[in-house]
Amino acid sequence: MAYDVIVVGIGGMGSAAAWHLARRGAKVLGLERFDIPHSMGSSHGISRIIRMPYYEDPAYVPLLRRAYELWAEIEATTGEELLVITGSLDASPEDDALFQGALNSARLHDLPHEVLTGDQVNARYPGYRLPSSHRAVFQARGGLIASERAIVAHVRAAQAHGAEIHAREAVLGWEANPNGDGVVVTTDRGRYEAARLVLTAGAWIGDLEPSLRAVAVPERQVLAWLQPAKPELFALDRFPVFNLQVDEGRYYGFPIYEVPGFKFGRYHHRGETSRADEVRREPDAEDERILRQFSQRYFPEGSGPTMALRSCLFTNTPDEHFILDRHPAHEQVVLVSPCSGHGYKFCSVIGEIIADLASGDGTTRHDIGFLRLSRASLAAPHA
Repeated sequence: MAYDVIVVGIGGMGSAAAWHLARRGAKVLGLERFDIPHSMGSSHGISRIIRMPYYEDPAYVPLLRRAYELWAEIEATTGEELLVITGSLDASPEDDALFQGALNSARLHDLPHEVLTGDQVNARYPGYRLPSSHRAVFQARGGLIASERAIVAHVRAAQAHGAEIHAREAVLGWEANPNGDGVVVTTDRGRYEAARLVLTAGAWIGDLEPSLRAVAVPERQVLAWLQPAKPELFALDRFPVFNLQVDEGRYYGFPIYEVPGFKFGRYHHRGETSRADEVRREPDAEDERILRQFSQRYFPEGSGPTMALRSCLFTNTPDEHFILDRHPAHEQVVLVSPCSGHGYKFCSVIGEIIADLASGDGTTRHDIGFLRLSRASLAAPHA
C-alpha cells in the first residue's frame, strides 16, 4: 500500500489524528477539501471552551483528563500556547440538568470545585449578571483552546514526523477492499491506496458515509463578539468561560481573546439544519438580535458595538454524543464524530483514540463504549 493511513478532513480531529499516527511511525496522508485552517466547518472562530465537570455525561471526564495532558504535550512539542486557563462556570436554575449534571460529574470524579449562587458569581465576576436563583459550578481548570492555532500546531507536528498533508483536495469517494485489507480513496486530483482510512469530515461525514446521514445532521451556528463597555471585566483573568442555561436557551461564552470583543453563542442557535454545502453562511440582523438580547440581559457591560459575527457548523447526533468507532462493515475504516457542538476540547485525546482504532488490532485503553455506533440511542430518528 502507498500509505498506512489516509485521514480525510484535517480540522480539529483529523489534524490531531494525523500527528498521533505519524509519530507512531505510520505513513500518513491527510486530505482536506478547504484550507488549513479554514472557516467553512466547525473549528474556526479563534477559541473553543474546555471544561472539566461535564454535565453531558460523567463518562467524558476521564477523556478530559487525558485531553489536558495531550494539549500540554502538543504545546511543548510546538512551542505554541494553545490552552488558556480562565476557570469555568456551569450555571442554571438549581433543579436544571445543566447544574445538576455538572455537580454530579465534579463529585463523582473528585474534581475540585465550588458551588456559587448567581449573586456570588456576579460579585466575584462583575461582568456577569446572573439571576439570584441560579446556581453555578465553578471549576478552576476550565478555559479555552486556541482552536485554529491548535490545528496548525497538530499539522506542523504531523509533518515533522513525515505526514503528507494536502489542502484544497476534495474527496469524491472511497472503496474498501472486500477482504478487509486496504482502501482506495478518489479525489479531484488523484487516486490513493492505504491500509486504513479515517473519516473525520465533520459536517460532510454523511456525504462520505451515507449510513450516517440520518444521525449526523449539520446545523447552522452563529457567534458574536461585542465590545464591552468595561473591557477589564471581560479580561482573561477576570471572566471565566461559561455554559449557561437561562429562559432564552443555553448559551456559552468567553473572555476577550484575540478579537477585541466578548464572544458568545447560543446552542442550536435558530435550529436551521441542512446539508453542509447548503448552510447559510452570512450572519444576518436576526442572528445579531437573538444574541444581543441575551447579552443585554445577562452581560450588560459586554453589550457594546459589534466586533464580529461569524457562522460555523454543528453536526448533531440524536443523543448529542460523539461517534467514534470502526465502520461496522469495514474494520479498516474509522468513523469519527460528529461532535454535536461540544467536541473540540477533546480533539487531543480523540486523535490518540483514532490512532488506536486505526492501528494494530484496533483496541484502545480509553472507555468509548458510550460513543460507539452500536449504542441504542443512534437508532432513534433525528428530530
